[in-house]
Amino acid sequence: MTPRIETTPVPATDVAAIPGLVAGLRRSFESGRTRPLAWRREQLQRLADLMDRHGDELVRALHQDLGKPELEARITDVAIVKNEALAAKKALARWTKPTRVATPLDQQPAKAMVVREPLGVVLVIAPWNYPVQLLLSPLVGALAAGNCAVLKPSEVTPHVSRLLGELVPRYLDGECVCVIEGGVDETTALLRERFDHILYTGNGAVAKVVMKAAAEHLTPVTLELGGKSPCIVDRDVELEVAARRIVWGKFLNAGQTCIAPDYVLVHEAREEELLAAMVRALRDFYGDDPKATPDFGRIVNERHHRRLAVLLKDGEVVTGGEADEATRYVAPTILRNVAPDAPVMQEEIFGPILPVLRVPSVDAAVDFVNARPKPLALYVFSKDERVQQDVIARTSSGGACVNATIWHIANPALPFGGVGPSGMGAYHGRESFETFSHRKSVVVKSTRVDPKLAYPPYSRLKTAILKRLL
Repeated sequence: MTPRIETTPVPATDVAAIPGLVAGLRRSFESGRTRPLAWRREQLQRLADLMDRHGDELVRALHQDLGKPELEARITDVAIVKNEALAAKKALARWTKPTRVATPLDQQPAKAMVVREPLGVVLVIAPWNYPVQLLLSPLVGALAAGNCAVLKPSEVTPHVSRLLGELVPRYLDGECVCVIEGGVDETTALLRERFDHILYTGNGAVAKVVMKAAAEHLTPVTLELGGKSPCIVDRDVELEVAARRIVWGKFLNAGQTCIAPDYVLVHEAREEELLAAMVRALRDFYGDDPKATPDFGRIVNERHHRRLAVLLKDGEVVTGGEADEATRYVAPTILRNVAPDAPVMQEEIFGPILPVLRVPSVDAAVDFVNARPKPLALYVFSKDERVQQDVIARTSSGGACVNATIWHIANPALPFGGVGPSGMGAYHGRESFETFSHRKSVVVKSTRVDPKLAYPPYSRLKTAILKRLL
């Protein structure tokens, strides 16, 4: 079955109902309902059950909205949420245990600790490219930390939004978690409300709107944005392996991935070989006609398709180059001889177009990257460990992979987040729990001994003793 895109009306929540829904969540939180670990474990298990029992329906919705291949949808959207929920449930006792810290001599007898407490009512605003994972993966952290949550799925993927709007209330505590559907009006209404944390995934322009609204209530934010994630290919490299891994990372989800390699900087001595190897990898993955394969997705809507069709003209087409707006198809495309100031090199591509630029050295590649905004991800391919370490040390990015692409997002032990214009804050695994928790400092003093040394009046003797202690 070749990918298809089906249109459907955008589901929406009554804007007038939003303040009351948020107020209801606030009352639930203040009642203490979400604080017991038993409640948190139950919600995490129910979230995993939702993924398990309705995985087929979610996969169909992802296919309807994005033309996602079944296996890709299961791995990158459904399974990742289920596994993260179960891992958080298992680790919850360890994560919530107070952390003892040292107590200075002058404060004895006492003990000191850090206690994690839930923030309150949090808001998660998700994008359309991984509309299940990027809505529900942050929810794992919010539930584990004991919060109530408002979920705002993307209106650009209406089949997924509608399905999650139906399923989430059936599985999760409706007095503590709610789904608000719709577009700009509904999101604007949500941002007028007071939240205790907002996690937004999307583009920088909307992130500024979110931050401005959050500032009105002094609400902390986590912003997962994007940018032009570079891929540096050294002269000393396993070329066939590099080609396959770059092509896989770039054309996954038809290039609509925030950490997809956005452009390649290849040592000029290996450019021809790399291009040929990537063309072979594309043929191995998607056959001679990628439009006919069920393993290559589609562009989410006409607006994005038209934007990408223009970018196809910004270099010499090595392979691909075709676009069909009627089916929202853009062929997996590799460009060469691309000018550094071409439009395709100015903004994040977010589609299946990969510019390849040759550079005289890895140093030149590093200078090229550092002259531009800090990216969400950076990839370096080299057999030389000194080159690997040098690139990682001399560049700044949200995350990085050596001789791989994408995989750093899949390890729940690694925090995922951006730096500078590619985002702020992080989540995944324990980091998600910490993001949605307040780390409260607590000191417990013994009453068995109450030395008067620190109390007034301050005699010369007290002063002398305290000066020695301090």
